[in-house]
Amino acid sequence: MTGPDWNPDLGSEVSEHIGRRIARARKHRDLSQKGLADKAKISYSLLTKVESGNKPATPALVAAVATALGVSRADLNGQPYRGKTQRTDAVHASIPDIRRAIACIDIPPDLEVPPRSLDELAVERDKARKLLRDAAHVRLGSLLPAAIEELTVHAVETEDARAWRLLSNMLALAFALSRRLGYHDLAQVALERASASADRGDDPNLPHIVSLSRALQLFAIGSWSTASKLMTRTATQVDQDTDGALHVLTAAHLRGAIAAARAGAASDAWEHHGQAVEAVSQIPVQQRRADLYGLQSNEGNAAIHGCTVAVELGDYDRAISLDEGLILPSSLSASRRAHHEIDMSRTLLWVGKHDKAMQRLATAEKLAPEMTRFHPTARETARQLDDHFRVIPEPLRRIVRRMEL
Repeated sequence: MTGPDWNPDLGSEVSEHIGRRIARARKHRDLSQKGLADKAKISYSLLTKVESGNKPATPALVAAVATALGVSRADLNGQPYRGKTQRTDAVHASIPDIRRAIACIDIPPDLEVPPRSLDELAVERDKARKLLRDAAHVRLGSLLPAAIEELTVHAVETEDARAWRLLSNMLALAFALSRRLGYHDLAQVALERASASADRGDDPNLPHIVSLSRALQLFAIGSWSTASKLMTRTATQVDQDTDGALHVLTAAHLRGAIAAARAGAASDAWEHHGQAVEAVSQIPVQQRRADLYGLQSNEGNAAIHGCTVAVELGDYDRAISLDEGLILPSSLSASRRAHHEIDMSRTLLWVGKHDKAMQRLATAEKLAPEMTRFHPTARETARQLDDHFRVIPEPLRRIVRRMEL
């Protein structure tokens, strides 16, 4: 994807805000604003403000509108967000290679050199997990294709359970990267390949970890209630006598909490969150530090999710109050910290605290620039802030420039 092969096909809609895309899709379906609001079961007043660019679109609103209009959330969000130069578009360069690497799960690819050993590839897996936590997407994308192909050779030719486990891990990372960049079709394929590999990995927790990713894919289509039910079922199926089970149990309840909150089920959301906090408290300290499955099942992540539950429920005062009492450990990943900053930025924007919202967004961009620049909520928040200020503050100007809005 360099030189003459680079062609991001930006089109004329790259700089549109979500509201304008919603309005165009609505008109194509011959629906009035009132008609769409009724069909999507959302506030008519809020829809008019979103379409005019006067209010940011929440993930729940985008999902409801997408379902009502029969389009994807990615279409309304304008994903994937392509760069205007080869340098700013570099994060997408690995996508064709990832597609090729995961095209087939049961036929080994032809490699020019013998695959690295499983010990070496386990090191690559750990490196890839760290890159995802740090939101180093360009480097993660460049690592994944070769590792997936080499592990496919090992797994298919030897049927070694360890090879299948490592392959499932790598495919889950490919899912995470594809999803973050807005390639939801590729994410779905990666998820199915990860599931098939997990079934051969001789680890009872692996299928549950795949279910965690499946919940995120349900998020992509706005099936919050289904995702919540999936996480409830997953939590009940985790065998707590197995190594790392409490990590998986914690993650299932945290994801279930967000799903339930987006579905508007406040009691279920807080119940999930409470059970996650309880599960974290039972994980031995050394195991928390080890982070066996790269799930970040720790007290800091649980606390952040408490704020997010409040945000998704529209309880902004509670979210701000919880945020003010947060003391996050330095071990918490850059991506999780940045995600929290994005959530708080949109919360502060909603309550009219524009300066503080800008500061939190700037912090997110500093912590995890690649993730923030490609995050739909971060981009929508940046656009709203850009429209608000008569004189654009320099920190916001830099963010908007780097997002190429």
